[in-house]
Amino acid sequence: MNVTIVDYNSGNISSVINSFKEVAKDKVNIEVTSNLNKIKSSDKVVLPGQGSFKSCVEALKKIDGLIDTLNEFAITNKKPLLGICVGLQMFADIGYEETETKGLGWISGKVLKIDNQNGKFKLPHIGWNEINIIKDSKIFKDIKNNSHMYFVHSYEFIPEDKKVISATTDYSSKIVCSIEKENIFGTQFHPEKSDKIGLNLIQNFLNLK
Repeated sequence: MNVTIVDYNSGNISSVINSFKEVAKDKVNIEVTSNLNKIKSSDKVVLPGQGSFKSCVEALKKIDGLIDTLNEFAITNKKPLLGICVGLQMFADIGYEETETKGLGWISGKVLKIDNQNGKFKLPHIGWNEINIIKDSKIFKDIKNNSHMYFVHSYEFIPEDKKVISATTDYSSKIVCSIEKENIFGTQFHPEKSDKIGLNLIQNFLNLK
């Protein structure tokens, strides 16, 4: 099995690469590339994202044909794709970080700044927080409800269809921290920084049929 981690110059993704390689061992071939043909021929794709919504979308656009290739992979061919942090946020129609920026439009919704209730909650939201699993998601197999995951973000994804939400976390309000829609998965938290439970989630994604 070939799994591609898309490297589109969106910040340091070394911890994502290391975690996937640790879980994959020699059973799964992990490739880190933005080569369109390698993405197309992959069995699964991981879309990380660090930085702002705007900078990540612009970085995707800078690689000619990458967005079309990701659309073909996830939407047309319906192969499993995991978005992490801003990688998940870019599934939305639109984001409002820095300026209004069009997203990939895979899951209807928008990305807005977390309401910190006039400074009551610190932004960015950094650190370990409990997740509330609300949907029987394949990527949460053998992961207990109320497990702790690691977060670093100031913006939240608000999908129109609440049925895609697989987990939330409480920080100022109920923030969407995981989604699942058919073959498309996303986590707002960082599984690669979430210790053994995060590695379990990565294993579950690699095990998807």
